[in-house]
Amino acid sequence: MAPAPLTQARREALQGWLLVLPALLFLTAFTYWPTLETAWAALHTTPVPGHPSRFAPLANAVAMAKDPVFWQALRHNFYYALALIPATMALALVMALAVNGRIPGRALLRLAYFTPTVLPMIAVANIWLFFFTPGYGLVDKLLAPFGLGGWNWLGESSTALFAVTVIAVWKQAGFYMIFYLAALQSLPAELAEAAELEGSSRLNYVRRVVWPLLMPTTLFIFVNAVIDAFRLVDQIVVLTRGGPDNATAILLYYIYQVGFQYFDAHYASALTMVLIALLALLAWFQFAVLGRRVHYR
Repeated sequence: MAPAPLTQARREALQGWLLVLPALLFLTAFTYWPTLETAWAALHTTPVPGHPSRFAPLANAVAMAKDPVFWQALRHNFYYALALIPATMALALVMALAVNGRIPGRALLRLAYFTPTVLPMIAVANIWLFFFTPGYGLVDKLLAPFGLGGWNWLGESSTALFAVTVIAVWKQAGFYMIFYLAALQSLPAELAEAAELEGSSRLNYVRRVVWPLLMPTTLFIFVNAVIDAFRLVDQIVVLTRGGPDNATAILLYYIYQVGFQYFDAHYASALTMVLIALLALLAWFQFAVLGRRVHYR
């Protein structure tokens, strides 16, 4: 007996699954399965000579609770995120508004704003290492006339995290600018014309009309900015290596230290699960709470 022919709905469903299958395989191989492996490793102790790894679900959690460096890195990461995210998004919006209008040299200005994005973070960190060098760095030369020269920005605990944040803002703002620029160019021109006829100022038009319409883009950028705030670590490896006195140690860098310098893979897995849980919680808050305030056109 011949099998019954597929209905239109089943054919469409099968076609959809076949189209999704390659991406699903990659996600399973490089995201879902490693996450499960990490979660399983976090429930075991790290083997040492004479003491093999054993199943101890709470051992790493207890060690984490007593680890002062972990809490310090977590606190620094929140400070870093609270400074990086609003500064980067605000600068990206200002740059997008600046290059959206018809101004001379608009293409070159867009290129200048976007150039830091395409540079490798390792190269960016080395450039800024020269900028922050006490005595002859660019920052020191600019501040010297005001009596503020000679400060070791990367060598002082009070300013090292701030200096690292400045570099990340400079690197990421151009990337987010592209999304804001695309959103601005999709806005109907009639809105600006109507605001001009009503005698609305440029600032009032941006605040009352443009900003609400940019909320979907802002939410998208916000989600990516939060992820970047917890994953950008290259500049710390090059510039400070977490110092001085762990002043720039953030969570991902501490995971790198534990896993690849101290060779404590299972404790590093537990730290990684904390990072994943934290990002998942923040993502839920962004979409479940902030997403309700976004109005899509």
